[in-house]
Amino acid sequence: MAGLDDEVTGRIREFAVARDWERFHTPKNLAMALVGEAGELAAELQWLTSEESADAADPGPLRDRVSAEMADVAIYLLRLADVLDVDLAQAVSDKLDVNEERFPSTT
Repeated sequence: MAGLDDEVTGRIREFAVARDWERFHTPKNLAMALVGEAGELAAELQWLTSEESADAADPGPLRDRVSAEMADVAIYLLRLADVLDVDLAQAVSDKLDVNEERFPSTT
């Protein structure tokens, strides 16, 4: 998955290999885990007001919890991209190109 963070992706891959988890890391399982972690991230902010949720930008327990859940989401996304041999940075760039055409600038 060249272009995003090969060091982090390699570390995630090594973590899975060292625990013999590769057999569980099918695209379906990784996508399901990614959704689960996204749900845990949402749960951290779910019942907060907009103003309270903005507090996640400030140092403290809420930021720590949100940051940890964001990391879990990123780990599963990077692992899924690695397993599928998707260059995630290129995929993001391509999608931004599509979005720029779909949603023209108003400025």
